[in-house]
Amino acid sequence: MSSKHRITRAFKKAKKLPLNKNSKYILFSDCHRGDNSFADDFSQNRKIYHYALSQYLQNGFTYIELGDGDELWENKFVDIFNASKDIYLLLQKFHQQEKLHFIWGNHDMNYRKPKNVTKNLSSYYDTIDGKEKKLMPNASFSEAIRLVRKDGKCIFLLHGHQADWFNYTFWKFSRFLVRVLWRPLQIHGIKDPTSPAQNFKELIKVERRLERWIRGNDNQMIVTGHTHRPRFPSENKLPLFNDGSCVHPRCITGLEIENNEITLIKWHVLTNKDGTMQITRTVLEGPKKISNYI
Repeated sequence: MSSKHRITRAFKKAKKLPLNKNSKYILFSDCHRGDNSFADDFSQNRKIYHYALSQYLQNGFTYIELGDGDELWENKFVDIFNASKDIYLLLQKFHQQEKLHFIWGNHDMNYRKPKNVTKNLSSYYDTIDGKEKKLMPNASFSEAIRLVRKDGKCIFLLHGHQADWFNYTFWKFSRFLVRVLWRPLQIHGIKDPTSPAQNFKELIKVERRLERWIRGNDNQMIVTGHTHRPRFPSENKLPLFNDGSCVHPRCITGLEIENNEITLIKWHVLTNKDGTMQITRTVLEGPKKISNYI
């Protein structure tokens, strides 16, 4: 099956959400939430991510996670949950307000099966009082989401590994390599060459396949993750966006959709003149009108 076929299939079967002047979406991906060990890339940005998410919750945003939220290739979910319980209880609040949507990526591809979602996310064991408690019952994952305007035009959201044949078709073999080979070597600074996020040539190949699909589908606007490289094209370029990741050194990046505009942002720690530190939001690109791209 070609990348063109995989992307087209995801587009046709995508979950649909409304896009209008009242829509407020925050898009993050590639959190790779781990077990807080030496190999957990998310641990360095956990507090930044928690604070940013809490701000979006307070301001009425809907959270859409574009895949690779949980690092299931390297960890058991119970270890991930115990390391980031505060994060999941925050996601729970979005879920309770029906403002939480998940897309599965290659590192959490197990979530294609609803039984795995139920097993991990429906409830948790509270070690404080020894009781089983609800977490996010009826949570669901999609391969793709379309944010659709009344005129039918839309923004197409997916993880992006559909354009990466090795990490889509052979994801179980890739998972095996990560667990057995690359994870232990991370401590020595050796990177996984099969990952587009760590291999520039593979990254370019993935982006080119996505661009070919866009050209063949009336310049359909796409937002992905997977490569970890933030991307915010100008209006005269192909509308391929990327929200970056939450495992950049010292910051997380994402895309905000509000007031019919899209903005690339980062959240990071800023040191003030008096030596105090604060988490702050910085605009990297935009805001730009969505109508310029769809």
